[in-house]
Amino acid sequence: MSVSHFPHPCLANSDGLLAIGGDLDVDSLVLAYHFGIFPWYSEGQQILWWSPNPRLVLEPSFLKVSKSMRSILNKRPFRVTADHAFDTVIHHCKSRERKGQAGTWITDDMEVAYKKLHLAGVAHSIEVWQEEKLVGGLYGVALGKIFFGESMFTLIPNASKYGFVKLVGLLESRRFNLIDCQQDTPHMRSFGAALISRDEFIFKLKQNQLLAEDRGSWYGLSWDS
Repeated sequence: MSVSHFPHPCLANSDGLLAIGGDLDVDSLVLAYHFGIFPWYSEGQQILWWSPNPRLVLEPSFLKVSKSMRSILNKRPFRVTADHAFDTVIHHCKSRERKGQAGTWITDDMEVAYKKLHLAGVAHSIEVWQEEKLVGGLYGVALGKIFFGESMFTLIPNASKYGFVKLVGLLESRRFNLIDCQQDTPHMRSFGAALISRDEFIFKLKQNQLLAEDRGSWYGLSWDS
């Protein structure tokens, strides 16, 4: 049975932990994201639901692109697609080793749950290809006009960064007004992301709930190499 309600995000503890338990049904995840709540836990734990304060976000129009990345973009070494290989992207995000991390937060159950969310037209992937090989990508959740970023991976230098810049351009063209980065990282800060308070983030979420849902496959969208 899907979760019918969550505690108010302002009840989260100082680390951002809001609730424990529940399930990862599509309706539960959609409800959670509507209120800026996301699951993050390790294999063997109960589901942990989070609402960090402050929150790192990026407005698409505030994207910063470094001089070196602009040079790479001008060379157009990659082909970028959307929703062509969601299952492969999330599996790469799950299995890639990351510096400073002992494991992954993408559990087996989360992998299955987000695949279902993708089939429901809510979760989307961006794929970066070098010729016919998938070399990078990312995935996240789109509700209203907010994109909630989840994870990214790269097999060669700059592939995921290239895909992210292309994603931001896509979101801006589709009139998205915010990207939720969830966690404060130097990597996302380098793209222009900034911290806002939970109260400000909740206000933006309330505004977002008044906007039309942006559900459905992004499969037909692509970028030439």
